[in-house]
Amino acid sequence: MILNTELEYKGDLFPSNIISYEKNVDVLSFSSANNVILQITVVRDSVLRFRYTTTSLFDKDFSYAITKYANRGYNVLEVKEEDDKYIILTSKLKCHVSKIDLRTSIYDVKDDTLICEDELGFHWEESYEFGGDIVKMSKTSQEGESYFGLGDKPVDNNLKGKRFENWVTDSYAYGKNTDPIYKAIPFYTGLHHKKSYGIFFDNTFRSYFDFCHERRNITSFWAQGGEMNYYFIYGPGMTEVVANYTDLTGKPHQLPALWTLGYHQCKWSYYPESKVKEITNKFRKLKIPCDAIYLDIDYMDGFRCFTWNKEYFPDPKRMVKELADDGFKTIVIIDPGIKIDKEYDVFNEGLEKGYFCQRADGAYMKGKVWPGECYFPDFTNPKVRDWWSNLFKELVEDIGVKGVWNDMNEPAVMDVPGKTFPNDVRHNYDGNRCSHRKAHNIYGMQMARATYQGLKKFSYPKRPFVITRAAYSGTQRYTSSWTGDNVASWEHLTIANIQAQRMCMSGFSFIGSDIGGFAEQPNGELYARWIQLGIFHPFCRTHSSGDHGDQEPWAFGKNITNVVRKFIELRYELLPYLYTAFWRYTVEGIPILKSLVLFDQEDQHTHYRNDEFIFGEKILACPITEPNSKGRRMYFPKGNWYNLWTDELVEGGQEEWVDADLDSMPIFVKEGAIIPKFPVQQYVGEKEIEEVTLDVYFKRGKETSQLYDDAHDGYDYIKGRYSLRDFTVIGKENGLIIQQYKSGKYTAPFDNFKIRLHGLPFKVTKVEIDKEGFLCEDLKTNGETTFTVNKDFTELHIM
Repeated sequence: MILNTELEYKGDLFPSNIISYEKNVDVLSFSSANNVILQITVVRDSVLRFRYTTTSLFDKDFSYAITKYANRGYNVLEVKEEDDKYIILTSKLKCHVSKIDLRTSIYDVKDDTLICEDELGFHWEESYEFGGDIVKMSKTSQEGESYFGLGDKPVDNNLKGKRFENWVTDSYAYGKNTDPIYKAIPFYTGLHHKKSYGIFFDNTFRSYFDFCHERRNITSFWAQGGEMNYYFIYGPGMTEVVANYTDLTGKPHQLPALWTLGYHQCKWSYYPESKVKEITNKFRKLKIPCDAIYLDIDYMDGFRCFTWNKEYFPDPKRMVKELADDGFKTIVIIDPGIKIDKEYDVFNEGLEKGYFCQRADGAYMKGKVWPGECYFPDFTNPKVRDWWSNLFKELVEDIGVKGVWNDMNEPAVMDVPGKTFPNDVRHNYDGNRCSHRKAHNIYGMQMARATYQGLKKFSYPKRPFVITRAAYSGTQRYTSSWTGDNVASWEHLTIANIQAQRMCMSGFSFIGSDIGGFAEQPNGELYARWIQLGIFHPFCRTHSSGDHGDQEPWAFGKNITNVVRKFIELRYELLPYLYTAFWRYTVEGIPILKSLVLFDQEDQHTHYRNDEFIFGEKILACPITEPNSKGRRMYFPKGNWYNLWTDELVEGGQEEWVDADLDSMPIFVKEGAIIPKFPVQQYVGEKEIEEVTLDVYFKRGKETSQLYDDAHDGYDYIKGRYSLRDFTVIGKENGLIIQQYKSGKYTAPFDNFKIRLHGLPFKVTKVEIDKEGFLCEDLKTNGETTFTVNKDFTELHIM
């Protein structure tokens, strides 16, 4: 019999004093008198892992989030013992471990400033309902500390004063402050005294984060099961923190094909085939660039995955080829629910092999989704992932589908409390059998992983393209994503902007929103303003429920169509710039969109800015998020910025009014930048690129830019067949020097750069190309200074 006194006694426990210490290479273990062990692993000089057990034994060490490709190793590791603490030293950090209660505090080793310290530190509560522990950690919030990250939470960028829950949830028509929604990314960045650190709480159970909400100066995080297992990542730069977290949880396994960065059109649903062709033909007729058309659930036979409705699509292979001939890649949706149907091969095979999720007592997990009653594959079983990946052979290899879109994979279940699986569903968890309490947050991630494996296999030698709605940390290795079922409202335009920024600062840059809103119907002005934002999101797609009206670029009249075309064309011009940003993301983990705080964390004003963001490295953008606007006030971060439309130069560090009628948007370019541009195409690959424009923005002093290029698909770039051009601009009072250094074995098909100069403080009289000059009569002026040079120049002198 368990007495109430015991329950109360076991309600909240803390480690006691350290009785032993052990070092095993990079793993330091501290054991307490009451059987708690703190294990600190030195992953890198700036990355420490903290892992606790309350039973003297650790479970098998397994994580879906941490990639095997993460960088490991350190330059310094020393451990000192003092009377009241142990001190761990690396080349970047100093960590104190208290002998009395295992509390830790972490300092910058260079100047001994405090970065992060435990308040109560680790504590736990026994869970009598489920077994195991509710594990908790509390830390002291430092003076003026701000918090960022945590995935796609629809709230302002700075999380201070708020509390959040991580439990992947189907959240149709969510609003500002709705929590939780579709993703669980338990990583945040703290920033105080101009120094930044990150904490990744790698626990897949339902978890919570409190940023000084319950107690004014205390930040805490806890989970309803599993281990207290977190990584501390030090910058001190915020971009370094995000890049190191992305390295830990995985950068995308390959660059996306260039066409995936074009504009995409989607609706629930385009059918039959004649409707699909009507849409695609109109794009070409109106000369609005578009690379992909999507088929939602109605393309299937009774919503059965991997089937086709032959009434709507009698010959899908022919249709997909005809669309491809016109420059359209076909993307299809695949959900996790498999219809219970004895005449359905996928169902029979999954049943025969025991691949569906089961309840604790052995019954199959049955739930209602679009096809009616369904069973659900256990994607945490590697055999199930292999089976699932092979199901894509017909869709991809035979029919020619170019991408797959995973929806409803939270997993979403209709007409039940909680809209998902009950807790007693069992999962394989790659041999670490568990309940749905542990597997829920990674279910969608593992479905996306299995889908990715199938697309990679059957798309070869082309690169795979997968989109997922649900995600956990590390999902960015396999797939792109979008922010779920939003609403056609001005508030949601603001939310979409913040969510995309937050996902990028949470390691997941291949992100976008349903342009125009999924639920309800936008007016033309809202749609145009959303397109203006959407062209700066790495994933750029219009999608709508279709219940409320049409949402194609031409659906709102000629004036709106012209505005939309103008901005989609700008997206296509900027593709080499965006592709270069993707290369930096996949190689270095640098976010593609940067909130102003990521760009300049030392400026206190940036800690509370939500609207403005940096696209890539050199472009500052700020959407118009209110109706009837002729412009807006916006904040300019450090540096000087050229207005994209007028070349007017604005000094950073201040807020200013910017004119922006409906056919415009506040877009600025950093002085000294070189922005590469392609000619406008109706789809990627429509034209052979014969010339690339370099827009060069004058700066007194030095600035560097990059242009990455390869074949835009396939894997030759991994073998060194890429081209990386490093440009340096050096501006003086009466001259400008542009230097180029090229690496890589790829030879681009274009021969020339068209140099277009902006903001020169002098009249050009002479240009020297690799010490050979030509006079200004050879310049093409047309109101601006432009000239053409061979792409392999080494140095330009503009005098």
